[in-house]
Amino acid sequence: MKIVAGVDEVGRGSLIGPVYAAAVILNKSINKKLLKDSKSLTKTKREILSKYIKKNSIWAIGIASVKEIEKINILNASLLAMKRAIKKLKKKPTLILIDGNRLPEMKNYKLKSIIKGDKKIPSISAASIVAKVTRDRKITNLGKKFMGYYWDQNCGYGTKQHLKAIKNLGITSHHRKTFSPINKIK
Repeated sequence: MKIVAGVDEVGRGSLIGPVYAAAVILNKSINKKLLKDSKSLTKTKREILSKYIKKNSIWAIGIASVKEIEKINILNASLLAMKRAIKKLKKKPTLILIDGNRLPEMKNYKLKSIIKGDKKIPSISAASIVAKVTRDRKITNLGKKFMGYYWDQNCGYGTKQHLKAIKNLGITSHHRKTFSPINKIK
């Protein structure tokens, strides 16, 4: 029997925090028409769908830390997070569909990259939703300890609001020091 997992990451472009990846194997009973790219959904809709996906699939999250991002770069950290998510799945997939054009190196796994897969493949859309909701929650909670950066609103991305906060408050231990404009701040 063919077991297909969809994989996507979130947080590559953020200036803070870990990069997250989710791997999802959908149950046959799930309504695939509900699944869309996480970026095209409202926060409320993503949260509802994330719960629905988790109840109706086998899923796992993989994370690569800020230190790992700084050491091996964001692309390799994203691939590492994907690899960790895949390996955490309770069932080994016979095929893994990954959003984008790069694949993690994994022996004994059949992997296929799909550009804009989060818009085309329901299991990748599901992974996109689960990864985004999970990371957003983590960053929002982190933002409670670092008031003034508005991470609950910008999730650490380089919005005008966040860049202004960095200018006024400085960088934190959660900022990615190798990312611009963080790498220009002393």
